[in-house]
Amino acid sequence: MGCRQLARLRSCLTHQGARDRPLKTNLFKIIDLFSGVGGLSLGAARAGFDVHAAVELDAKASAAHAVNFPSSVHIRKDISHLSGRELARLAGVGADEIVGVVGGPPCQGFSDIGLRSIHDPRNELLCDFFRLVAEMEPAFFLAENVPGALSERNAPLLNRALATIPNRYTLIKPFVVKASDYGAPTIRTRVFFYGFDPERCNPLTAENFLPQGAADVRVQDALAGLPAIRSTWQKEHQGWRGVGELGKSSFSDRITSRVPAGVGNPDALSRLRRKGEVSGFLGTIHSKKTVRRFKKLGPGESDSISKCVRLDPAGYCPTLRAGTGPEHGSYQAIRPVHPRSPRVISPREGARLQGFPDWFQFDATKWHSFRQIGNSVSPIVAEILLSTIKRSLA
Repeated sequence: MGCRQLARLRSCLTHQGARDRPLKTNLFKIIDLFSGVGGLSLGAARAGFDVHAAVELDAKASAAHAVNFPSSVHIRKDISHLSGRELARLAGVGADEIVGVVGGPPCQGFSDIGLRSIHDPRNELLCDFFRLVAEMEPAFFLAENVPGALSERNAPLLNRALATIPNRYTLIKPFVVKASDYGAPTIRTRVFFYGFDPERCNPLTAENFLPQGAADVRVQDALAGLPAIRSTWQKEHQGWRGVGELGKSSFSDRITSRVPAGVGNPDALSRLRRKGEVSGFLGTIHSKKTVRRFKKLGPGESDSISKCVRLDPAGYCPTLRAGTGPEHGSYQAIRPVHPRSPRVISPREGARLQGFPDWFQFDATKWHSFRQIGNSVSPIVAEILLSTIKRSLA
């Protein structure tokens, strides 16, 4: 990172609270269910909400969320065993203090990739999301899932889940979002369910959530200024590396700064501000045969053995997948091949492609960090959607 850029970054981060950050004072408290590492949470915080509590059963994801959101209450519970009253108690608030409930219930059973099982027990968690909405009675709710949730095979469960919503709420038509249309460098596509209490929110329709003038960000834009990765960088301390110029844009602003009050790990923010250092540049050791195959791949081509697809520098990143947890075999997700080097991408490169800022922290391991990135909502998308909702609050 050049001296001029580093000075500018120091000024920006300090101004936005990396040093002596103020305590959160806004009254727009929300709870993030199935929070994961915090893609929705970060978008909400940047939109002006107080992410008061985050509920996440996975220990690694909850711990990573706590690193990035030290001011939030972290609840490691299965929400199917929680009532609205118990959730409010654990969060340390009255139910009437929560203005919004957001979250991304597990999507594996709804996804068009994989088993597509209508009997996947995780599908029921969508019903539990809306049950807690009914019990908490927030001003609004926003749920995220894969487009497959709208398929005919899932209609009975979806209808049962939505029937839980009290009649006083207005549920708008579910809308599908492609992240690249909103200024993120990935084509990740998801469906959102938004509902609101008309006595506390001004009305919105699906058209209000359409992208408006978002920047067109490609893979080469997202990966600009990142160091060449060595396969020998296997330990956490080796993954901290200096980054170079990213250029001036709304994307670079979101990547290098925009730190909400009460959000961010002090050490990560300090290292970025003082030295221009960023974590997550962990290498992957490939066999010589794999390297030779990767070298032959053109943009967008898939490796015949690993099925890894080479990123097109002038294109968008395909949807990054999460792999499976230990309860489902601990399978590593297929990662894209770097557009210029014969290797799969590092966690930090994956984070850039998903729209996470450089100061945002993930688990120290490649497996868990990619699970956290692949399971997350792009914070760029989340910020735009929740900013629209924030402006609607009466």
